[in-house]
Amino acid sequence: MKRTLSKVLLLLALMPGLALANEPVRLATTTSTDNSGLLAYLLPEFEKASGYSVQVIATGTGKALRHGRNGDVDVVMTHAPSAEAKFVEDGFGRLPRQLMVNDFILLGPASDPADVASARSAADAMRRIHDAQAPFVSRGDESGTHIKELALWRAARVNTNFTGYSAIGQGMGPALLTASEMQGYLLADRGTYLAFKDKLNLAVLYQGDANLMNPYQVILINTTTYPDLNHAGAEALSDWLVSEKGQQMINDFKVSGEQLFRATYKATE
Repeated sequence: MKRTLSKVLLLLALMPGLALANEPVRLATTTSTDNSGLLAYLLPEFEKASGYSVQVIATGTGKALRHGRNGDVDVVMTHAPSAEAKFVEDGFGRLPRQLMVNDFILLGPASDPADVASARSAADAMRRIHDAQAPFVSRGDESGTHIKELALWRAARVNTNFTGYSAIGQGMGPALLTASEMQGYLLADRGTYLAFKDKLNLAVLYQGDANLMNPYQVILINTTTYPDLNHAGAEALSDWLVSEKGQQMINDFKVSGEQLFRATYKATE
């Protein structure tokens, strides 16, 4: 009888921890990490190692950070450094960690009517598209890709109210498919492009500019602002992503033999 009672008391003592481990971690992230297949590759390993499940909300960076500001998620993974810095500065995010990097590329029809392939810089490439009034598909969704695109138009000193410009308000996958169908230009992250490559009739016309680097961060939500979130699960996910195992898996992830992301976390951060 005493032994049975002891077991019951032990189970009751452990129940809060069990309940917490069963509470899913809500991750707001970009469509690029989802569409590229990276999350489907990484998260099962984290779930197996930690006991937590992860609910993914894949959207543009702007919306992902808004979810964080509203306390709708436990952790964010995004790729817009200036917006992320503001998110932390405003007291909504904590412990930002440089997780990985890939790059942006300019795609378009192989015929390249704007002669983007001859551009001297990313800004020059955008200016050529504008001056040629060529079709250009913008995500138009406040994503990290959209933020980068707008910065490139500013660097080119041109605006987007030209005949060929179309903002579709959708993620990277639909934008790629739309540009392929229209035979238009667009800015894409390399990871999602490689994942969709076999479905597209587009060529990589410009790449390699330092301004096209695309860094990703994982950021926890402030415990004081939103104390009732699953902070333990979020911390476990962040820690796992920057662990030796997580970083190695990021480096090992390939599509059609090509590495999509390069792990960048430094333990001194």
